[in-house]
Amino acid sequence: MDNYDSVDFFTDQSLVEDPYPYFDHLRAKCPVQPTPHYGVVAVTGYEEATEIYRDIDTFSSCISVIGPFASFPVPLQGEDISWIIERYRDQLPMNEHMVTMDPPTHTQERALIMRLLTPKRLKENEAFMWRLADRQLNECAGTGRCEFISAYAQPFAMLVVADVLGVPEADHQRFREGFGLSQTPGEVGGEQADYQLNALEWLDDWFATYIAERRRTPRGDVLSQLALSTYPDGSTPEVTAVVRTATFLFAAGQETTARLLAVAVRYLCEYPELQGELRAHRERIPDFIEEVLRIESPVKADFRLARRATTVGGVEVAPGTPVMLLNGAANRDPRRFESPSEFRLDRPNAKDHIAFGRGAHSCPGGPLARAEGRVSIERILDRMRDIRLSEEHHGPPGARHFEYVPTWVLRGLQQLHIEFTPAEATK
Repeated sequence: MDNYDSVDFFTDQSLVEDPYPYFDHLRAKCPVQPTPHYGVVAVTGYEEATEIYRDIDTFSSCISVIGPFASFPVPLQGEDISWIIERYRDQLPMNEHMVTMDPPTHTQERALIMRLLTPKRLKENEAFMWRLADRQLNECAGTGRCEFISAYAQPFAMLVVADVLGVPEADHQRFREGFGLSQTPGEVGGEQADYQLNALEWLDDWFATYIAERRRTPRGDVLSQLALSTYPDGSTPEVTAVVRTATFLFAAGQETTARLLAVAVRYLCEYPELQGELRAHRERIPDFIEEVLRIESPVKADFRLARRATTVGGVEVAPGTPVMLLNGAANRDPRRFESPSEFRLDRPNAKDHIAFGRGAHSCPGGPLARAEGRVSIERILDRMRDIRLSEEHHGPPGARHFEYVPTWVLRGLQQLHIEFTPAEATK
């Protein structure tokens, strides 16, 4: 594209397949760059994005999901618009969920999740992951080919989160069927996008039943622990608060992890020498996962709303400005990462990436996603040999083509067709 200055990030489909030249263009002009659309200021610099993530006093998360399409009934004017945000917050999409909250409410709600995602619980969940990985691979590993996202990544990621939350295994199939009807918030870009206030409402009823039952009759399981959890001050949350925390973790956690798993397998195919290296040195798989997260961050854009006038990277940001944090751009900032467009297994600072955000809103499921990636890659390498991309679906080397989810929120492959030799066939 010749004219990136006029491109609309939210509607231009040419950016879906490869947004990185556009990100580089913005960063070359300025790591904090006003754009001509919707009053958005785009942040492509690593240090600048990190600064904004950590400054929760100046930048509100109320528009984290909706971005510049948030609609307030009054103009966002004044030296400090905090009072407008608080007065009309409940009219914004996804306002019930932790991702759009600010302290002190966010602090309370996050505490509920952190009391659930304990080291002990994550260790128990990892034992389930190993069983689940084999179960999913049993469905496709003997065929020599599959569409990896539908055959493995999506059901695996969904059922891992179900187990973390304590959903009984007897109900797992019910959840698989339910998620076949779900939609990811923000998948439709554009000023006239039709956003529901709570796009995860269909899950709320299921979890409300679980939580209400466990409060009446605790069973000593994870759902009971969640139902009986309290805020840091000892008070008991309303059932709706617990439910919405659970449903958001359930939906958000599986979507981003499925995309992580897909791009990890794509890179195994693109760089086949990695397959032998990681089989021989399993301790390097975590490094592989970190570099995958850096080079292809599952979250493409996160948003903040400036409460008051401030300066970031030498650029003035006015009150009411929607600030777009481009994680994928920040993770390819050459000021932080040497030769950032190259995939390097031995990159010494790969863990510095902000694929999971930073500060108070850093993804609480980050450790879970990393474990899912590690377990999945180990078992895939055990069960498959000579993993390669399907030329029928993705073209030959040097002329690959992929389709990505047409959203400005997430960066994710729609499909990943792979071929391989089943490990059993090589024995």
